[in-house]
Amino acid sequence: MMKLYDDVLREVLAGLEAYPARRLNKHGESCWKDTGKEAMILRSDMAYELGGGTLPALGSTILTTNQELVPEDEILLYGKDLGEIRKDWPYARIAAVRMKQGSLGEGNELYNRIRNLEYIRYRLFPEGFMMRVSAAQEREAVRVGRQALRKGLGFAQVGSMFLAAYHKNRDVEAVKLMFVTRPEFPWAELEARLKKSEQITKAIDHVLKNLSMDCNACSLKQICDEVEGLKELHRNSYSG
Repeated sequence: MMKLYDDVLREVLAGLEAYPARRLNKHGESCWKDTGKEAMILRSDMAYELGGGTLPALGSTILTTNQELVPEDEILLYGKDLGEIRKDWPYARIAAVRMKQGSLGEGNELYNRIRNLEYIRYRLFPEGFMMRVSAAQEREAVRVGRQALRKGLGFAQVGSMFLAAYHKNRDVEAVKLMFVTRPEFPWAELEARLKKSEQITKAIDHVLKNLSMDCNACSLKQICDEVEGLKELHRNSYSG
C-alpha cells in the first residue's frame, strides 16, 4: 500500500502527544450487546449527546502499513469517560488501522476497501450508543442512553466492539483507537487534519474515475501535490 495517509496520521498523533491518555482495557466482542440494527434513543431516554449542537463531532478511519505508527491493538482515551460526562460534550473517534503490506490492491479495489473499513461505523450498534453520522457534514455525533450508563457503558466497551469489527477483515493487523473528549483540545486543528484524510480518499476516487484530465483545473490538485503516492496513482491510472 502506498503511504497515502501516513503524514496525516503522524500529525494527528503529534497533536495528541501533548495530552495525557488513559489506556483502556480491551474486552471480548461479546462484552457489550450489539443490538444488530439502529435502536433509536429518544431525547427523553438520552443522558447527553457527544458532539451535540455545534460541538465538535468527529469520526475518522486512517489507514497505514507502518508498524511504528500502529504497533498493536489499543484503546486510548483523552479526556472524560462516558460515565464521567454530565451534559453535551465535544467528541472525536479516530481509528488508526494497520493493514498487511500489499493487501489493499489497486484501482477500484483500493478505493472500495478503504471505504469498506470506514463504513464499519454504519454496521456497529452498541446498546445505548447511537451514532449519528452525517457524511455530507463530516460529523459523527453520538446519543448516549441513560440506562446504558447505569449498566456500565464506557469507551472500553465501545472501543472493544470497534476493534473486533475491524479485525473481521483478515488484512487488519492492529488498530489504535483514540477517543477525545477534552473541551480545551485544539479541535479546529484536529478537524483540519481529519478533513485532509477524507480529501485523500476523495482524490483516489476522483483519479480512478478519470473525472478530470486537466490537473490544473482540478479542485483536488493541492492535495495530490502534497500527498506521497497520489501522483503515482494518477500516472498509473492514465497510463493503464
